[in-house]
Amino acid sequence: MANALVQFRTDETERTKAAAICAALGMDLPTYLRMCVSRLVRERGIPFHMHLDDAPMIRGIRAMQQASMIAREQGIADTRNAQSIDLTHQEKQKDFIS
Repeated sequence: MANALVQFRTDETERTKAAAICAALGMDLPTYLRMCVSRLVRERGIPFHMHLDDAPMIRGIRAMQQASMIAREQGIADTRNAQSIDLTHQEKQKDFIS
């Protein structure tokens, strides 16, 4: 299979962050980009979930947590289906990427 050179321009800050993430995963940026192209062809579409920023969802979850805390303090909480939501992983992931 013949190799083809693909070049494109991107923001230097984003390139640096992307390279750091790749390095943390044990690869370089060109290897990651080759993986993306291979998956794009194999899956015949974008090989990852495309979504908007999760910040509004996280703010909503925090508001719900605060409302639950107030309800517990006031003695009006319904704890039959209570679930604890841990945002730590999402927040760490967002801080690492931004």
